[in-house]
Amino acid sequence: MSEAFGWAFIGAGTLGKEVAKDIMASGRHRVVSVYTRNFERCKAVADAHGALAAGSAEEAITCPGVDGVYIVTPHNSHYEYTLQALNLGKPVLCEKALTTDAGKAAEMIRLSREKKLYFSEAMWTWFAPVANQVRAWLDAGEYGEIQKVHLDHLTYALDYAARCSDPNTAGGALLDLGVYPLTYLYRLFGMPEKVECRGVVENGVDTGEDISLTYPGGRVFTVSTSMITRQGHESLLLEGTKARTCLTGYHYARSVTLERVNGAPETFSGFGGILNEFDLAAAEIREGLTESRFVPHQATLDVMKIMDECRRQLNLVYPFEDGLPQP
Repeated sequence: MSEAFGWAFIGAGTLGKEVAKDIMASGRHRVVSVYTRNFERCKAVADAHGALAAGSAEEAITCPGVDGVYIVTPHNSHYEYTLQALNLGKPVLCEKALTTDAGKAAEMIRLSREKKLYFSEAMWTWFAPVANQVRAWLDAGEYGEIQKVHLDHLTYALDYAARCSDPNTAGGALLDLGVYPLTYLYRLFGMPEKVECRGVVENGVDTGEDISLTYPGGRVFTVSTSMITRQGHESLLLEGTKARTCLTGYHYARSVTLERVNGAPETFSGFGGILNEFDLAAAEIREGLTESRFVPHQATLDVMKIMDECRRQLNLVYPFEDGLPQP
C-alpha cells in the first residue's frame, strides 16, 4: 500500500494498545482517531500515536482520514458499534468473538450487505498463511483418512483484562478463547452434525469447556478450553492415515510441519502476526470488497451458532440478556 491506511479505533484496552503499536510500526497503517468510554485511557492511546482523542464513537468514526473502523471493545458492545459504523458509511474490522449470539451476528452481516460495505471478523488466524496451509494439505488429501483431531486453548486469562471475568461484558472462556479452536475446526471440516459441551460456570462466567463436534461418518473431533489454567497450552493435533501435524500456538503459528508416515516431512513457514489481518483487510477494502476472502461471513455466523449451542447446554445467560440464544 503506497499510502498508510487510516483506522478509527473503537476501544483502547489491552489488545487495542498492542494492535495500535504493531500496525503503526509497519508504516502501512495509521491510527487516525480513538474512542473509548474512559477518556483518560482514550487520550493516552491517541496521544501516543498522534491521533484524535474523540469524545464520542461518532466523532471517531467520521474523523477525516478514517478509511476503516477497528472495533476492539468487550464482546457485548461489538453489535452496537458495528451497526453505528456501518450506518455512518464506514467499513468495519471487528474483533472476535464477533458478538454474543448468532442472531446479532446475522443482523451485522445483513446491514453490511445492505450498505455494500466491508465487514469482517478480525480472526487473525485465518488471515495468516499457516492455518491456510494446513487446510490446503487437508484438501489435497495429504493426511489421508482423518483419525483424530484435538485442539486446546488453555491459559490463565484473568489477569489479561477485567472484561475476561465480567459476565456484564460477556466474559468467559467460550467467547474469548473457544472461538479460536472452534473456528479452526469449522474452517477445516465445516458445520458439525452434533455439538456436545460440558463446562463450568461460576458467578455467571464460564471458566472452561470440553466440546465434542460430530461429523458425518461418526467422526468426533474435540476442543478443550480454560481461562484459569496457569500451565498454559494452545495446541493442535491432526492425525490421519498418511500424515499428522502437531502444532503449538496454532492460532498465531509461523511454521507448520506435515509429518508423513511414508515420506519426507514438509515444513511451511509464514508470518503469523496480527499485522496480516490489517494488511489484507485494508487491501480488500481498497479493492471494493464487502466480504473478506479470508474470513467469510458464513464461517463467522456458523461458529457463532456452534457457540450458541454450547451456551444453551451450559445454560449460560449473560446479565444483559432476556434468555438463552434461540437456535
